[in-house]
Amino acid sequence: MKKIIILAAAISGSIAFAQEKKSDTAKTKSIEGITITKQVFKKQSDRFVYDVAASPVAKGNTTFDLLKQTPLLSSTDDKTLKIAGKNNALIYINGRKTNMDAESLAQFLKNTPAENIQRIEVITVPGSEFQVESSDGIINIVLKKKMSDGTNGNMRMSNTQNKFNASQASFSVNYRKDKLGISANLNGGENIEPQSYILRNGTSQLKNESVGDIDDPNKNIGGYLNIDYQLNEKNNLALSWNSWANKSYNSTIDLFNTLAITDDKGITETSYTRTKNRADARNYNNSVNLNYEAKLDSLGSKLNVNAAYMIYKRFQFSDNNTMLPGITNWADFSRTKKTIIQDIPQIINNFSGTVDYIQKFKNDFTLSAGGNFNKTRTDNDTKNLTYDYLYSPAGNLTGIETSPETNHFIYDENIYGLYLTLEKKFSDKFSGKIGARYEITNSLGTADSFNPKNKTEPQKHQVIERDYNNFLPYLSFNYAINDKNNISYSFSSRMRRPSFWEINPVRNYITEVNYTQNNPFVKASSTYNQELTYMYKNSYFLILNHSYLKDQITQVPLQGFTKATDGTISEQSVLRYIRTNFGDRQEMSAMVGIQKTFFKQYLTLNFNAGIQHNINDGSLAEDPTTGETFVDKDGKPIVYTNNVKSTSLIVTSNNTLRLDKKKTWFLGVNYFFVDKQQIELGMLKNLMSLDLSIKKNWNDWTFAVNLNDVLRTNVVEIEDYQPNGNYNYIRNDQYRRSVTVSLTYNFGNQKLKKVRDIEAASDDIKSRTR
Repeated sequence: MKKIIILAAAISGSIAFAQEKKSDTAKTKSIEGITITKQVFKKQSDRFVYDVAASPVAKGNTTFDLLKQTPLLSSTDDKTLKIAGKNNALIYINGRKTNMDAESLAQFLKNTPAENIQRIEVITVPGSEFQVESSDGIINIVLKKKMSDGTNGNMRMSNTQNKFNASQASFSVNYRKDKLGISANLNGGENIEPQSYILRNGTSQLKNESVGDIDDPNKNIGGYLNIDYQLNEKNNLALSWNSWANKSYNSTIDLFNTLAITDDKGITETSYTRTKNRADARNYNNSVNLNYEAKLDSLGSKLNVNAAYMIYKRFQFSDNNTMLPGITNWADFSRTKKTIIQDIPQIINNFSGTVDYIQKFKNDFTLSAGGNFNKTRTDNDTKNLTYDYLYSPAGNLTGIETSPETNHFIYDENIYGLYLTLEKKFSDKFSGKIGARYEITNSLGTADSFNPKNKTEPQKHQVIERDYNNFLPYLSFNYAINDKNNISYSFSSRMRRPSFWEINPVRNYITEVNYTQNNPFVKASSTYNQELTYMYKNSYFLILNHSYLKDQITQVPLQGFTKATDGTISEQSVLRYIRTNFGDRQEMSAMVGIQKTFFKQYLTLNFNAGIQHNINDGSLAEDPTTGETFVDKDGKPIVYTNNVKSTSLIVTSNNTLRLDKKKTWFLGVNYFFVDKQQIELGMLKNLMSLDLSIKKNWNDWTFAVNLNDVLRTNVVEIEDYQPNGNYNYIRNDQYRRSVTVSLTYNFGNQKLKKVRDIEAASDDIKSRTR
């Protein structure tokens, strides 16, 4: 059921400061170590560096809370992190990705003490050595290196109340003895994710409205185990295992539908139906990674090799029902009009390998080279069974038509990548970096579909083969004009491949005439990013950014009566949110910001404000999966277009007030505002949220209360009017206003050295699971 409503998911990637919504991809984020020594914010050749060891925010805080106080970072849902102007933020720890999925990673961050962090690095334009897609940025957390043996850990419990109540708990432990290091985590929880929807669409002749609620119960359990062994002074071997499981049973959609049709004489006929859907889903994500690292010299040269295996399984069974009013009582909706039963499994197997070689020279010159290989197979064996209930004019049931359909889609993909990066520090003032990636992608999709109802129609066998090569250059430089002024520039080109769910040719029904539709013909898109940064006194900054997205992958709303290739026009108007490559898009932004402490560190101010300009240029006239075109009631062609420009204001302010001299009481005041802006689905109205928090540190205990979306203004609204008279309106309330109470306890030897965090070979593939 989570994947049935993905309208908001299409929105998140378009908003500079929006949350990373639950989309069709279960984003896997990784985190590398963070080092905190003193509170300094500065720009290096390819990244912003925030030294937070001396920050009053760090004491007794979690890593997640500390990240929210980092310049250029924000969170609107208290689950995910965004980099200003970026579609997505990947989390690294000590320069390496973790093997955790998004849910598990969020728990990891919220249960890692901020005292372990040395610095936070924000890489807005990643270099060629990073395996990232599109305009993704990287948050690299550098942990302090502590040398003593022993055991430490923490426990955390929290409870959240919005429309429903949710609870979570986590236990983490680290152990080090001589050459052996072990870290482990176990976390779990349960919650009900509520959504409230208003969906309106239609033309001058037809109007359709659906109003109602979605409730999605979830039970989660996950964890990880990392074992790191030092073979000798120069060689290390590590094994890591990550696991996550989610169970979502009895997820429901309950919508009241109103359909108004006006005939040629101006007479309007109104009919009502009710949508009652139920779904049971569960998914499992397990991965194992073996790492070998060899230190080659005292300058930091090294060889890093990874081999990984990942398996992802998702099973979803849904029962979608359209109900008609009763014969004697129209309000009871006791008669079934249509039932669609769907069995939608997805199994993904991935074998991956990476090799990274870094050679450092004495003249401040670094050469990095490496490669990666990914072999992935997805198996999607979808089964649909449709029941159409036939009634007499008096309303009595006269018969049932059954239409079973199957679609077995197998997708094989091989990716080969090579990169070379050269980095040089020419002087204390000037440094630069240049590099490139070369990627080869070979994919083959086969779809076997069959409709047993039509005995004369043979089984359809489709083969979709794509082979493409991409050269992806990268360039950056940094110039320190003097000790107060610094300027830098970066350019990068990247690919954005569709997720494995986006190319699975299935429909997820909202109502019988309103559904999302995936597309196996979606091809990879290209993104070109440029960024110019000026900093003053390492506290004030100006960032100019430009991104050009070619053949962007998005959802497009097509509505009207469908016209098949044989000229047959459907009897009922539909609205399909279709995944496709929808033209090109440009995003330009100018942002000013400040990161500074005032009044003897009683106030920590993190403020950003800027302008974002979007240029959309796309059109779509037919369903790319079926070849059907869309026409109005009179048979005239309908084309969806979006060539609108928009300029919007964006503001974020994350501030911490220390309330006592002993640094035990803290008040947090966070705010964000995103002005209305044009996205692929239409005009997104403004969003904003005010979040408050209070925290108390007492020895090894931390008590916290967080109030999110206090004003209840973080509600998505999209409105679109087409030149042909079609319109589309969406209002999605995910009940962001909530209160969370948490209790954290840290135990053991806090001087313990952390286990080495390793980037798994399959991380770039895991980000494309649903």
